[in-house]
Order: sequence, then structure tokens, then C-alpha cells
Amino acid sequence: MEKKKILVSVTNYPEFCSKGKKMLEDFGCEITATEESRPYSREELLGMIKDYDAAVVGCDIWSEEILAAAPRLKILSRFGIGVDNIDLEAAKKHDIRVTNCRGINSNSVAEHTMMLLLSMIRQVAHLDRSTREGEWERAVIHEINYFRIGLVGFGGIARKVAKKLQPFGPEIYAYDAYPDLEEAEALGVTICDFDTLLEKCDILSLHVPALPETRHLINSATIGKMKDGAYLINTARGSIVDEKAVYDALNSRKLSGYATDVFETDPVDKNNPLLKLKNFICTPHIAAESYENYDLTGIETAQAIIDAFSGKTPQNLLV
Repeated sequence: MEKKKILVSVTNYPEFCSKGKKMLEDFGCEITATEESRPYSREELLGMIKDYDAAVVGCDIWSEEILAAAPRLKILSRFGIGVDNIDLEAAKKHDIRVTNCRGINSNSVAEHTMMLLLSMIRQVAHLDRSTREGEWERAVIHEINYFRIGLVGFGGIARKVAKKLQPFGPEIYAYDAYPDLEEAEALGVTICDFDTLLEKCDILSLHVPALPETRHLINSATIGKMKDGAYLINTARGSIVDEKAVYDALNSRKLSGYATDVFETDPVDKNNPLLKLKNFICTPHIAAESYENYDLTGIETAQAIIDAFSGKTPQNLLV
């Protein structure tokens, strides 16, 4: 039987996903894994995708144009949760299955959220730079137990953030269109509407998917409803935040700080004005990149492809 050809656009896949890779190879698949530390470009995907039967998808854009150029493609196994980079309607049209890995990266992203929160409040990035430059600044900060922290979205990641926040002792609030009230009560989280969350909270942490209705959810109008001097954290998706509005709010000190792992353009343009601000900290979309997440997600994405080729329904099938 001819080997199935699998394209992998996930960085460091052979090194960190050895178990999943072996599963595919034992099933008789031939794997081509990217050697780049960035997503494949449109041109790169168009030039190679016609030869592949399946793909383990990172952050590349899988548009109608690319899917139409892939006559052999049977499944896209998303290495993560978000599928805003995949045209699901086009996938359905071309009879291509799409799966994701719901929940596996929740702990890693929650830990990263906590790291950004603490680093931002304690001004770690700015003080590190100024100390290296020979200064010896004094910085007085508020302790977390005096804050009200708001979670925009109350899914798996947000719930883990809430649990990690508990020992610090802040008041925790959350907004979700379909909240799990039982889980909120167990975690000591007060569920409220979005406007109340904006008005009451000192720190806002974003945990909603990239959807048409969440695009620029954080904009000049919603920032205007936030407390003066509030902080914002984004480990969700870059499209949720209007970066121009946040830049203006950081400059005016309406916002005291913004910490993000994601940008509207990913990878970020080196000329993005946010990068010049002292009250801004960022990481290059790595919140989910733990050894443990790579290992478990590598296994789940491989199993989804094996199931699809075996005539079974893969777990977390979206299309």
C-alpha cells in the first residue's frame, strides 16, 4: 500500500513529538516536518500541499485557495485549540475533515497567563532593562490580593487561571455567554455581565476564541468603560484586541499595562508601536509550548489522522 504523506507545520515536531511521530510512522505514513520557526507562507503551502494526504497544522493560514489546491488532502489535525486559521466552510466543501485538541494545552496557557500577570504588575521587564543599563529604580506596586481580576470567557483555560489565582487571594469575576455556574461557585468566581466586568476589575484577562463577534472586543469604547489604570492580559488571540486603541490607552495611562502572547499580525511586525512602550510586555505566541503539551498534543493529532484513515470518527471532529 502506498504510504500516506503527512505535512507537519509545527515547529520542533520531530524533537518534541516523538511519540506521535512514531505512531504515524508505524501506521505507514511518510512525514515532512517544517524546519522553520515560523508558519508556512501562502506561497510555500501552495507549492507543496498538492502532494499530501493529511497535515498536522500549526498557525499557518489554510484558506479556500490552499484547500482547493490539495486534491489528496483528507484531514487537517490542528495542533492546538483555535481553528481561526482554517477556513472551515472551505474544508467542508472540499470534504476535508478538521479536528483540534481541546483542553490539552489549558494548563500551559494558564501558567503563561499567571507569568504575564505577575511580570506586568511587578514591572519585571522594564526593571530588568533599566537595571542592566545601570539604573537602580524604585518601583512600588500593589499586591495581587488587593485586586479584582476579571476573566473574559470561562472555559478550561480561564478556570485553571482562577484556580491558580486562589492562593493569592484576589476577588475573581468572569463573563461568559454560557457560564458554568457550578464550576464558578466551586472556584469562588462571581459571574457577571461584560460591562460589569469592565467597570469593576483592575485586571482583565482574555480567554475567548477568535470569532467574528469577538473581533476587537477590546476597543476604544470598551477600554473607556474600564477602570482608570487597569491592566490587560491576552493569551487568547490577537484579533480580540484593537492594538491601536490599546496603544492610545497605554500612552494616556488609561491602561497601566498590557501583556500579550498574541498580536493582530502574527509574527509581530518589528515596527509595531506597542514594542516601544515601557508599560507593554510580550512573548512570541508560546503560551502553549510546554514539553508536556507537545508530547500529549503530538499523540492526539497523530491519533486523529490514524482514525480518519482507518474509517473511524476522530476525537474533537469539527468538520
